Amino acid sequence: MRAYDSIRMAVAGVRHAKMRSFLTMLGIVIGIASVILLMSIGNSAQAVIINQVKGIGSNLVFVLPGASKSSKFSSPAASQGIIIKTLVKEDADALSREASIVAVAPEVRGQAKIVYGSNDTTATFIGVTGPYFSVRDFVVAEGRTFTDGEVNSYERVAVLGSEIAKTLFGGYDPLGKMIRLKDVAFRVVGVLEPKGVGPGGIDQDNAVIIPITVAQKQLLGIDYYNLITLQASDSYTSEFVKQRVFSIIRESHHITNPDKDDFDIRTQEDALSLLGNITSILTLFLTSIAFISLVVGGIGIMNIMLVSVIERTREIGLRKAVGATNGDILQQFLWESVILTFVGGLVGIMVGGLLTVGIYFILVDIVKTNWVFSLPVSAIGLAAGVSTLTGLVFGLYPARQAAKKSPIEALRYE
Repeated sequence: MRAYDSIRMAVAGVRHAKMRSFLTMLGIVIGIASVILLMSIGNSAQAVIINQVKGIGSNLVFVLPGASKSSKFSSPAASQGIIIKTLVKEDADALSREASIVAVAPEVRGQAKIVYGSNDTTATFIGVTGPYFSVRDFVVAEGRTFTDGEVNSYERVAVLGSEIAKTLFGGYDPLGKMIRLKDVAFRVVGVLEPKGVGPGGIDQDNAVIIPITVAQKQLLGIDYYNLITLQASDSYTSEFVKQRVFSIIRESHHITNPDKDDFDIRTQEDALSLLGNITSILTLFLTSIAFISLVVGGIGIMNIMLVSVIERTREIGLRKAVGATNGDILQQFLWESVILTFVGGLVGIMVGGLLTVGIYFILVDIVKTNWVFSLPVSAIGLAAGVSTLTGLVFGLYPARQAAKKSPIEALRYE
């Protein structure tokens, strides 16, 4: 029998039992839609996280106090609440003379109550130098940032994150107003555009940025840095700059044995590599869960096809009696299974795509997040291929059972 005739008869068989065919396809629809949706969510989450890492600046290298020996992805000592005083002004000055480094931005951090009038809140303050804003790609929404001249002259000026400005001032203009931070008065000179979470998990939109000299001497009483951010030149690779920084700070700290390092260096590539691995594993895990539903749907198809073979035993006997071969019977039932799964796969792709679009609009327009739309072609191709393969795999056994039936016994079947 020609393949065309087998397909035509398979389509007629599927249309003959519409409700059963619909219920059979439903498991495949749910499975394929789940695969599309979860792969899209995984890709979108990966894009959002990577965009946040890239959003803190470009070509950045981070120098942290304290060494981390176990792994380049392990948490540095400074992030575990341990006070380490190894990074100082001499280190920043030495790094600023390196040709492969465009800018050096040391910083210190602390927490304090911030007061304006009757409004107050506890927030993070960050002490920085003038280049910090350009190195970290901060955009000023109102006013301005402060200069190195103001830093060196201990000017009490402050730049507010977008959310802290709303908390303290509501809808009023904060520029020129005086706020109090640890009972020290600061004049607000600027407000930043929303920035999100930065290195160390700091909510930069709820932070107050002040001159590093004032933060060190008048608020914290320290002479060391919590972090030094470097912007590497585009002419050099981040790995080259990283090795140069190791050499410079080891020389500054009089370290001859690398095992005795009292600092650590991280790059954006390190963060992107780690986050990429995590999100890829998450996407694989979610997709694996979705494939389980496909297996369940495939088993459902096999069960339904076995029932169909039993119900159509006399039909099989008649067809064999008039000359149909085992191959003809096998083809017909196998095509029925493939058609069910293929059509279910197409419907599942459409449903998964619609759900992906719906979630995107909910997260962007209603929840107001920076969600990224992603509907990977690989997910659609994978879903279509897997649905067809499911039909072949789970339809083969019922089709073989139908093909093996004896025509005499089939005709006697009641």
